[in-house]
Amino acid sequence: MELILKYFPDLTEKQKEQFAALYDLYLDWNSKINVISRKDIENLYEHHVLHSLGIAKVVCFKPGTQIMDLGTGGGFPGIPLAILFPEVEFHLVDSIGKKVRVATEIANSIGLENVTSRHARAEEEKRIFDFVVSRAVMPLSNLLKIIRKNISAKQQNALPNGLICLKGGELEQEAMPFKNKTTMWDLKDIFEEDFFSTKKVVHVAV
Repeated sequence: MELILKYFPDLTEKQKEQFAALYDLYLDWNSKINVISRKDIENLYEHHVLHSLGIAKVVCFKPGTQIMDLGTGGGFPGIPLAILFPEVEFHLVDSIGKKVRVATEIANSIGLENVTSRHARAEEEKRIFDFVVSRAVMPLSNLLKIIRKNISAKQQNALPNGLICLKGGELEQEAMPFKNKTTMWDLKDIFEEDFFSTKKVVHVAV
């Protein structure tokens, strides 16, 4: 928790309680359904919660913004962002039902009223959103192909509507086809922990 407060010192008491509750909840659920690698659970706040919140360091979503978290797994980046932005709507989507269940149960346990979830493949989700967020495992071009249909034409945030994903490593080649629409931020410039040395936030306007 100290790690979250180090970078987000202005949390309300409710937000502090919600973030603090995550560790025991994920520990408990992870023992039943493996959503975070067993070795990594002790790094929950650094590798999962703070990593998710990297998105909040590059954009402050306006109230009423609609966001889909694609391939949410156990709820990342959607749940940490939903705690931070209680007036923004988050829709968590994953093709693996048991992972969606964990994310849903944890969101309910900490009283998040701005989270919905769906067990579905991304191609099946037809709703319209301002942004799609993802801890991306697939190449940008594949992601964009899937989510283009879901992006609203109506703009209401400082960043243009589109895809915001957390990725690592060398991305120049991958982003080349969209380079005029792509912005990247190095998380090592925002968070000083070694884990973030190769991690980036990537925004592609759609």
